[in-house]
Amino acid sequence: MYGNILASCSYDRKVIIWKEENGTWEKTHEHSGHDSSVNSVCWAPHDYGLILACGSSDGAISLLTYTGEGQWEVKKINNAHTIGCNAVSWAPAVVPGSLIDQPSGQKPSYIKKFASGGCDNLIKLWKEEEDGQWKEEQKLEAHSDWVRDVAWAPSIGLPTSTIASCSQDGRVFIWTCDDASGNMWSPKLLHKFNDVVWHVSWSITANILAVSGGDNKVTLWKESVDGQWVCISDVNKGQGSVSASVTEGQQNEQ
Repeated sequence: MYGNILASCSYDRKVIIWKEENGTWEKTHEHSGHDSSVNSVCWAPHDYGLILACGSSDGAISLLTYTGEGQWEVKKINNAHTIGCNAVSWAPAVVPGSLIDQPSGQKPSYIKKFASGGCDNLIKLWKEEEDGQWKEEQKLEAHSDWVRDVAWAPSIGLPTSTIASCSQDGRVFIWTCDDASGNMWSPKLLHKFNDVVWHVSWSITANILAVSGGDNKVTLWKESVDGQWVCISDVNKGQGSVSASVTEGQQNEQ
């Protein structure tokens, strides 16, 4: 519907949207509405149309919505994180529990939500109201230093929502919510690393989490049957070496 589109952000305070035309990438839109470095961009689920969330060191989050004919509507959440926003991540469009509760043939009612992480050590959850304005729904507190990344896990409609967060404090938390209201989030420490953790990323089925940090490694983590998170492999960046740990009942080829 929209073709191949890419968004980039930079220290130059700009967000640029690119589109592939005849094998080359061309700039189709430039957003210059921030006063400091733009640190993170994230496309919303396609179910919502073309919407891009942008987090900046100026503390604001911009939401760019394509309205057609090359035009983009901009909404801005000022002071989302008072001393800077480092990461944004959209909630999946699949409503938690819809796989079980949704009547057959009935379309789910989507509620747009996303998570953000900032230099105030907080993860914040945002929800679009009926009037189209964005409201802070929840603050999640567990980190003792800047939150460097947040990743809302993909969903197939099971009742639990899951978010991963990582921080300058070296810790990675897995946040889960089984509450239908979406207000009761519980953190679980995945691991305390010896250096800053920069990024977290879920597999498409949300059963494996990739973690990268200042230790020059990418580690892969999986939840075991007893609810504990175990490292199943680690990769030294730039060296191409992979080591895998074997847990009971699991065999991993090296």
